[in-house]
Amino acid sequence: MTYKVKLDVFEGPLDLLLYLIQKEEVDIYDIPIAKVTDQYLEYLELMQLLDLNIAGEFLVMAATLMHIKSKMLLPPDQTEEAEEEGDPRAELVRRLLEYKKFKEAASELSHMESHQKHFFARVGSGIKPEEIKSEDEFFEASLFDLITAFTKVLKDIPKATFYQVIKDEFTVSEKIHDVLHMLVDKHTLFFTDLFKTARTKFEIVTIFLALLELIKIKEVVVRQASPFGEIEIIRNTESIKPENKNG
Repeated sequence: MTYKVKLDVFEGPLDLLLYLIQKEEVDIYDIPIAKVTDQYLEYLELMQLLDLNIAGEFLVMAATLMHIKSKMLLPPDQTEEAEEEGDPRAELVRRLLEYKKFKEAASELSHMESHQKHFFARVGSGIKPEEIKSEDEFFEASLFDLITAFTKVLKDIPKATFYQVIKDEFTVSEKIHDVLHMLVDKHTLFFTDLFKTARTKFEIVTIFLALLELIKIKEVVVRQASPFGEIEIIRNTESIKPENKNG
C-alpha cells in the first residue's frame, strides 16, 4: 500500500490518550498505564499499517508511555530519592489535564460559532431549517473513532476472506467514486455499510483510505449521536457545487 493520507487536522498523541481514557472509563488521575500503553501501541501500529502520515510526537509519546510502564513494573524503591520522585505518571497526568482544559475551551468556542451560524445563515448555504435541530444532536467523529470502528470491521470479517486470491485491484480514487455514488442513493450511510461487499483485506483498507480522503477534502462529514456510538457518514452539502444552468 503506497497511498498515504495526511489529514489537515490530525489529532495528536494527547488526543489519543484522552480518547483511550474516556473509552475505558478510567480515572485520569489513576491511569492504568500498562493497559493504556498496550492500546496506544495497537492504534499506532494500525495507523502505520494504513500509511497515515504519523508525526514524530506519536513515537515520542510511545517511548514515554513505555518508560513510565517499565518504572511502574519495577519493585518499589524505598530510598529517599525515589520517594521524592513520586508517581511516575504525575507529569503525564498534568499534561493531559492542561491539554483537556484547552481542548474543551476550544470545543465550546467552536460550538458557539456553529450555533451562531444558525441565526445568521446565508441564503443557499446548504443548511435547511428543518435540519438545524437534528444536526445539534450529533457531533463530529474523530480519527480515533474511525480507527476503532475500522478495527471492529476487520475483526468481524471471516479469516477466510483475508486469504482469498482475487485478481481484481482497487484504487482509492475508484473507492471514492463508489462511496459518493452510495451517498446519492442514501442521504446517510453507516460506517459498516461501506464494507458489506468487500471481499479482501486489501479492499477493506482501500475503502477506509478513500473515506479518510473524502473527509480531508471535505466531501463528507462523519458524525455520532453519542460518544463511541455508531458512526454515520453524510454528504457535505456545502461542498456540492450548484449546476451551471447557463452552460
